[in-house]
This record gives sequence, C-alpha cells and structure tokens, in this order.
Amino acid sequence: MSHKLIYKQTQEEFRAETRKSKALLEDLIGKPVQGYRAASFSIVKKSLWALDELIDAGFTYDSSVFPISHDNYGMPDAELEPYEITAPSGRKIVEFPMSIVNWGKLKLPVSGGGYFRIFPYWITRKSLARINEHEQRPFVFYLHPWEIDPGQPRVAGVDAKSRFRHYVSLHRTENRLERLLQDFRWDRVDRVFDVEARPAALAA
Repeated sequence: MSHKLIYKQTQEEFRAETRKSKALLEDLIGKPVQGYRAASFSIVKKSLWALDELIDAGFTYDSSVFPISHDNYGMPDAELEPYEITAPSGRKIVEFPMSIVNWGKLKLPVSGGGYFRIFPYWITRKSLARINEHEQRPFVFYLHPWEIDPGQPRVAGVDAKSRFRHYVSLHRTENRLERLLQDFRWDRVDRVFDVEARPAALAA
C-alpha cells in the first residue's frame, strides 16, 4: 500500500498493509493472490521476519530475495535457483529469487526494471539466454508499468542517483520489452513451477 521498505516498518505495520493489499487485489480479480514481492526487494537478513507474516497471510511463494550486494537490498549468499526459504519460526515458503547471471566471477543482475533500462538490450538478451541454456535454469523478469511511460511527471528535489535510476532510458523500454517477449518463452510463475512443493523443474 505504501511501497515502504519492509525493514523501515514495524511488524504490525507490515502485517496490516500487506493483508489489506492482498484482500483488495483478491476482491478485484476474484482469485487468490499467491505470490508476493517486497518493495525494492526489501526482504533481507534483518527483515526475514516478514516471511512468517507472508505465510500467515496465505501466500504460497515469495520473489523478493535478490542474490546480490546493493545499497538498499540484497542477500549475496542466497541461492540462485528457486528453493524453500526458512522463516524465523522454522516454517518454509517457496522463494523465487531475482535472476542474476554468472559471467566468471561477475554476478550480473538481469531481472528487469532499472537493470533492463540501464544495460544495452544485447546484454540482457545474452545474459538471460545464458541462464536458460548454459546454467539450465529459468529466470524471473519484472517491469513496472511506469517504466514504459516516458511522459511521466518528473519529481522535483530527487537526488541525482535516484533520478538516474528512475528515469534513464524510459523512451526505449517499450520497444525493448516487445523484443524480449519475442526472444524468449514466457509464462506465469505458478504455471512454470509447482508452487505447492519445492520447485524442481519447468512445467511441460
């Protein structure tokens, strides 16, 4: 509801707004919402308590863990493939980590969003193909609706780093997305994986 970083909320705040958001979306679509993603991937080591809240709220999988080091998020020692992550209570929930590609010692984030806009298209395409073909695993890709809107208002008073991250290459994103949709096979997480158990393979 607020897009506030989890580790800047109390557990009570997080519980209330997450359940309210889930109920609102379910009312709109008439179906259960199974998956969750934290604002700015803010499920990190100090906010793993959020996993228990997700389990209690009825989510069956999460996709908030980014296996990189970053100034706002990241768990660089996290697994790269889908796995069951353990909440502080000892319970587990399926985790679909954000995608990174291994180029030697370099771990390059290629999950979408700002990375999709900052990197040249060929880097994204080659990296995602490497994940599929060389590393033999599926990838997770995301994009915000505002990222295909180059005419969006410019917010005043934003620092240079945030301004760059938010506005760079907005005018290229829609065309890049159209190319990406043609270059790979796509489906929903719940169709690609078995979210009722530890995900092990692509669906047929």
